[in-house]
Amino acid sequence: MAESADGEPFKYDFVFYRYDPSLAAAVLFTVLFGLTTLYHGYQLTRARLWYFIPLLVGGIFEVVGYMGRAISSTETPDWALGAFIMQSLTLLLAPAFFAASIYMALGRIILVADGEDCSLIPKKWLTKIFVAGDVLSFVTQGAGGGILATGKSLDKIELGERVIIGGLMIQVVFFGVFTVVSIVFHVRIRARVANHPASLRFPWAKHQYVLYITSILVLIRSVFRVIEYVQGNAGYLLSHEVFLYVFDGVLMLAVMGLFNVVHPSEVQGWLLQKDGAESGALEQGANGEHCEMVDR
Repeated sequence: MAESADGEPFKYDFVFYRYDPSLAAAVLFTVLFGLTTLYHGYQLTRARLWYFIPLLVGGIFEVVGYMGRAISSTETPDWALGAFIMQSLTLLLAPAFFAASIYMALGRIILVADGEDCSLIPKKWLTKIFVAGDVLSFVTQGAGGGILATGKSLDKIELGERVIIGGLMIQVVFFGVFTVVSIVFHVRIRARVANHPASLRFPWAKHQYVLYITSILVLIRSVFRVIEYVQGNAGYLLSHEVFLYVFDGVLMLAVMGLFNVVHPSEVQGWLLQKDGAESGALEQGANGEHCEMVDR
C-alpha cells in the first residue's frame, strides 16, 4: 500500500501506480532524452543561444523523471514516495520549460522576417506576455504537484489535482493563443511578400513550421494531462502506463528531436547578418553624406 508523506498508510483508494512500471521503457526513454539533451547542450553552447537554456533544463527534467520511473519499477509493489515524486513532478513540469523557449523563438523569427507590423501582439510585448503565462502555469502546476505529493487526506489529494488541472489549463490557453498569433503572423507576412521582398531574404519559414508542430505536440500533451487528472487516480488513463509514453514521452521527445534537426541557432545567425548589413548601410550612408558635404 502507498504511504503518505509522514509514512502513514493512506486510508483511501490512492496508489502511486495502478500497474507495474516498465523498467525497459523507463531506461529507454532515459537514454533517448539523455542523448537529445546532451546534443542540445552542445548546440546551445556552440551557438551561444542562451534563450534555449529553458529547453535544455526541460530535457534534464525529462531524464530525471524517467530515471525516477526506472527506480520505481524496481520497487514494485512497495513503491517509495521519493521516486514517485521525482518522476511525477519532473515529467509534469518539463514541458513548461519547452514552452518558454518556443515562445522566445517566435520573436526572433519575426525580427528576421521584418514582420513586426504583421504580429497581433507587438514584438516588445510578445515574449513578455507568453513567458509570464508560462511562469504562471509552471508555478501553479508545481504548487499542485507539491500538494498532491504531500497530501495526507483525500481532500488534499483532490485539491492538488484541481490545482494541477488549473495550471495545465493556463498552459493550454496560452499555447492556443500563441498558435493563433503565429498563424496570423505567417498569413499576413506571406500576403505582403510582393511588396516587401526583404521578408524572404532568409528562409525562415521552416523554423515557423517547426514552431507549429512543436506547439501542437505540447498542446496535445497538455490536453492529455488535463483529462488524466480530471479522471483522477483511479481513472483509465492513469491505470494504463502506455498512455503516458504515447501522449507524453513520445511527443516531448519529438519536440526536442525536431529542435535538434532544425535548430534556432540558424535564425540567430541570420539576425547577426541582418544587424551587420543594416549597420553597414547606415555607416555607408553617413560616409556618403560626409563626402557630399566635402565636395561642396
